[in-house]
Amino acid sequence: MKFATQLIHGGQTIDPATGSLSLPIYQTSTFAQESVDHFGKYDYARSGNPTRDALEEAVARLEGGTRGFAFASGMAAISSTFMLFAPGDHLVVCEDVYGGTFRVLTRLFSQWGLEVTFVDATDTNAIATAIRPKTRALYLETPSNPLLKITDLKEAAALAREHDILTIVDNTFMTPYLQRPLELGCDIVLHSGTKFLNGHSDVICGFAVVADPDLAKQLGFIQNAFGAILGPQDCWLVLRGLKTLKVRMEESQTTARKVARWLAEQSQVSRVLYPGLPSHPGYAIHSRQADGPGAVLSFELASYELTKRLLEQVELAAFAVSLGGVESILSYPAKMSHAAMPAAERAARGISDTLVRLSVGLEDADDLIADLKRVLTP
Repeated sequence: MKFATQLIHGGQTIDPATGSLSLPIYQTSTFAQESVDHFGKYDYARSGNPTRDALEEAVARLEGGTRGFAFASGMAAISSTFMLFAPGDHLVVCEDVYGGTFRVLTRLFSQWGLEVTFVDATDTNAIATAIRPKTRALYLETPSNPLLKITDLKEAAALAREHDILTIVDNTFMTPYLQRPLELGCDIVLHSGTKFLNGHSDVICGFAVVADPDLAKQLGFIQNAFGAILGPQDCWLVLRGLKTLKVRMEESQTTARKVARWLAEQSQVSRVLYPGLPSHPGYAIHSRQADGPGAVLSFELASYELTKRLLEQVELAAFAVSLGGVESILSYPAKMSHAAMPAAERAARGISDTLVRLSVGLEDADDLIADLKRVLTP
């Protein structure tokens, strides 16, 4: 089945008990057992729930993994994955990683001895140079958040295999519709499902999808032991949101292309960061490994005053944290997604005080451009 058909008909789409086209929400904490000697598939909802199972199966299928795991947030998925490692282990991480990931690595996992080296992951040689005897994984985002940098995933995964280490990729911006890192040789794919997978700005959730069955068992143990699972009602909402993933991504991506091209022509805009523009440094690599540039772009304005005016006066894009909803969302990385990163660290990475990130929703492209033009035109 092609992707759009899988969204509707892949996995558990019909309730076997009633024939309902909407899988039930199993709102329960525990399950009755037949006897002391015969336990059923489910016993306690932290360890498994039919609604969650259906969602985990669907996401795993879309990413091409052997098993998927649904967590209470994107950071729960990321943090649980980091628990695969032990004190003294070392990770190589892309330097402009999401601020929440930077925070958990530098302020929490550092306390138990997990070591990290941040590198420019667009340079495979820089990744190779950072690998040590105790390196256990590469942690990548491509496109990265918020600078939309592109890492060659095939090259990175091949390098990781040479050193017998894992490749972990946050695929939130692309979704499995546009990019499937496991097919490129990576080992674990992560998502903030809050964003495009759910797509309606009404659920906080996260996912991890694993290629290797043995690695999946390890992560499954951590999920059950740590317990940061997604509740059944939220699972049901994401299952519903997934069905329209293709049409949402296609429409938002088409509009994002138009908005990016328009922004690139504006004198008040210093630079536009979007892998759908041929001028983007990672354009060729991204075109090889993904099926489209996505619906997120960042751009830098000529002054802080103009940046502030845009964030406060734009009408059709909500000035808010997050991305991937049906509504356009305009974010300010310096005080939102990367507020946890010290100012000096942000500056070193190129995350300036005039950088804004736009997640393009389902509004009409001409209306969005007119709204931006109204604020940006002198």
